[in-house]
Amino acid sequence: MKIREFIVVEGRDDTTAIQRAVEADTIETNGSAIGEAVIERIKHAQEKRGVIIFTDPDYPGQRIRNIVSERVPGCKHAFLTKEEALPKKGKGIGVEHASREAIRAALKAVQQEMEEEVDSNITAEDLIDAGLIGDAKSKLRREIIGKILKIGYTNGKQLHKRLKMFQISKETFAQAVVKMKEEEQKHC
Repeated sequence: MKIREFIVVEGRDDTTAIQRAVEADTIETNGSAIGEAVIERIKHAQEKRGVIIFTDPDYPGQRIRNIVSERVPGCKHAFLTKEEALPKKGKGIGVEHASREAIRAALKAVQQEMEEEVDSNITAEDLIDAGLIGDAKSKLRREIIGKILKIGYTNGKQLHKRLKMFQISKETFAQAVVKMKEEEQKHC
């Protein structure tokens, strides 16, 4: 599998894992202290071939994703679940621990960020009604729906923004909520 776009990752171990799974060029941010030179390389890559942001499913990874996305509009996004990014043994979480299959699946399910947010007609009330915010099981439900929609895990505040950013329709959201409820039953 060959990837045309540059893949933005956090470090060298992520690059190694990506290149074991697919044929691709990467740009390493070297952690969350992204320098101006790295941002400029990512902007140039976006202009030439496009960019896929593929960071760890943790707070620092989300911070890097937000910084790059804010500074370089129109990026694509690939997501792993926390379970896919856990090491077989030891501590940590990251792209470098994911299997080749999980990396390939995440890259096949890439989401395109839209430069202008479009009203997806999904309201905060819809999120409450679905139990995605304001409920004891909201975190689990957001993990499940993030996996179903391939938009990654978000906290309550970020979910609505990400639904808009990826232009998830109300119909697609409703279908995902049905699947989420089925999955939730399996976890109980």
